[in-house]
Amino acid sequence: MLLLRASELTGRPVVTLGGELLAEIKDIVFGRTGGRIAGFTLRNPGLFSRARKDSLPWSGVHSVGRDAVMVSDETVLIPAKELAPRKQARKADVLADRVLTDNGRDLGRVVDVVLHSGISLDVVGYEVQASEALGTAGRRVLIPLPDTVAVSGENLIVPSAATEFISEDLAGFGAAVGAFRSWLRRGSS
Repeated sequence: MLLLRASELTGRPVVTLGGELLAEIKDIVFGRTGGRIAGFTLRNPGLFSRARKDSLPWSGVHSVGRDAVMVSDETVLIPAKELAPRKQARKADVLADRVLTDNGRDLGRVVDVVLHSGISLDVVGYEVQASEALGTAGRRVLIPLPDTVAVSGENLIVPSAATEFISEDLAGFGAAVGAFRSWLRRGSS
């Protein structure tokens, strides 16, 4: 399981298979359902670059590598308003949202999103600034997510059992996500 933080994609170049630099990733747009990435808003390359009026839908991504996001060519780009209308873009931003368990326990606030890069780019967890309820107040911890995530206003709801699979490092987090999802599939027994 290849895991990365969403913040690692910001600034990553978008390059065609022919080697042409098209843009840089500005922000990630999360899908309205499930734990999927809808695509990316873009900016022009360079230090003082501006946001672009086009965006990259996930369907246009050929691959996500360590150094770049690859696309077949510039024809995969779409108008930014089609990918993320302003109202939806504000609702899709989970940074600083509070993470609560389904029984109301406050786990902390989201500081980053953990992604699995494979056939699709899936949200598999949140990196949170832990609350006192976790006993690790102030430290950053990784909380695994089920295949679908509930959102209620500015709160993100996770099963209370997720706390048993919390990790403090990205290296071991893939196993924690797998174990948590297996536990959920077995019927939480």
